[in-house]
Amino acid sequence: MAALEKVRTRSIPKTSEQLPVVGLGTWQGFDVGKDPAARAEREEVLRLLFDAGASLIDSSPMYGSAEGVVGDLLAKMKARDKAFLATKVWTWGEEAGVRQMDESFRRFHAEVVDLMQIHNLVDWRTHLRTLRAWKEDGRIRYIGITHYTEAALAELAAIIRKEPVDFVQLPYSLGMRDAEEELLPLAADKGVAVIVNRPFEGGSLFQERRREALPPWAGELGIESWAQLFLKFVLAHPAVTCVIPGTGKPAHMADNLNAGRGALPDDTMRPQMIRAAKAD
Repeated sequence: MAALEKVRTRSIPKTSEQLPVVGLGTWQGFDVGKDPAARAEREEVLRLLFDAGASLIDSSPMYGSAEGVVGDLLAKMKARDKAFLATKVWTWGEEAGVRQMDESFRRFHAEVVDLMQIHNLVDWRTHLRTLRAWKEDGRIRYIGITHYTEAALAELAAIIRKEPVDFVQLPYSLGMRDAEEELLPLAADKGVAVIVNRPFEGGSLFQERRREALPPWAGELGIESWAQLFLKFVLAHPAVTCVIPGTGKPAHMADNLNAGRGALPDDTMRPQMIRAAKAD
């Protein structure tokens, strides 16, 4: 596989803008403060992301120093134009939400944020009014809602049915497939882009498989690691726009990006992947 092959892209339904299918989550991995060595390692993560043609970087005020680390590194690399910046509002009340989002802009060194999301649906009705106004003013380009638990899928679906949002971020993996029942088909029907979080279930998918060999058919899809198998399963669903595995490690970033290259499993292959991962 060519080292510089770009990852595939998919359209954001509301605009047809192309978005690379593998992005970067910054929870824990980018909460490194001012540590120079840690920041240098994260800079290499971003370099790998951009070299692969990928762009989405997802953060939040609840991720400690992650927003500031991302913003400082993008400024140092002069790479803001390469990034699709996504963050979240995570507080109660209109004024508090405005203050928090203004602070996110400051940390990112950005005048425009590509995607502002309502984190875990906290006070979503209040913040949605603000986000609509900011989108109209050009401060943000897209509006999204998020959650990280399967228990919230029904509420996410209810909002999508009634409110004109551009993105939904949700948990989906080989072992967490409830989103297939309602939310993913609904997002496709409503033209809502889907960002998938927790594709490795916080690492638990790896626990029983790190020492196991990949199934022999994995090579047919260019799969070289369990991480790629897990991510290709997610990306094989046609409603998924982008998956955002979190990491601060260059080797993991390079591995994850390879899931966005080459063939994806078809409907006959996906059940084999579920069985191989013992996720039934």
